[in-house]
Amino acid sequence: MAGLGWIAAIIVGGLAGWIAEKLMHSNMGLLMNIVLGIVGAVVLNFILFAIVGTTMGGWIGQLIVGVIGACLLIGGYRMIRRA
Repeated sequence: MAGLGWIAAIIVGGLAGWIAEKLMHSNMGLLMNIVLGIVGAVVLNFILFAIVGTTMGGWIGQLIVGVIGACLLIGGYRMIRRA
């Protein structure tokens, strides 16, 4: 996560994963929430950087990107699982 330290990335990732879990009505554990939040933020930051040329910075920006990215990952997993 750009600009955040490891502890902050874990906290923001966990919060982003938890919010995505509630939005998507899934049942994940704390560790999976952290992983989904961090990986979702990394994936969406990569996509944003490729398209726009910049990413969202700061805690709030990374939280928003993490939530959206985690929701995309949960939705993608559900699509693959149903196929």
